[in-house]
Amino acid sequence: MTSKIETAALEKLAQWKAAFNAGDAAGCAACYEENALMVATPFGEFRGRDAIQAFWANLIDQGFTDVAYRDAKVDKLNENEVVVSASWSMNKAHGIITKEHWVLQEDGSALLREDRFEAQG
Repeated sequence: MTSKIETAALEKLAQWKAAFNAGDAAGCAACYEENALMVATPFGEFRGRDAIQAFWANLIDQGFTDVAYRDAKVDKLNENEVVVSASWSMNKAHGIITKEHWVLQEDGSALLREDRFEAQG
């Protein structure tokens, strides 16, 4: 049986992918907690929704789209937190996600507190 946090995280992850593929950087950023940390190797560290939105907007403006996850793994940390890892690909890049730390919010949704991924080509 899938737990509430696992369901909430996977639903929000689907929303993030749909927003990215639709060219909606604000929609991507809305999937993060206000003070979230994103570490995008080799691009740098981005803290907070505004910085994260600017990162995604820049990628979208460069024509990146069609993000897909492969071999996703969901590790439940506790009743309110999971970590997702996976391989990812886009039309112009691919890489790995080492840590998407999703946290259950008071409203029952999940948001990213920490996002660590690497572009490998």
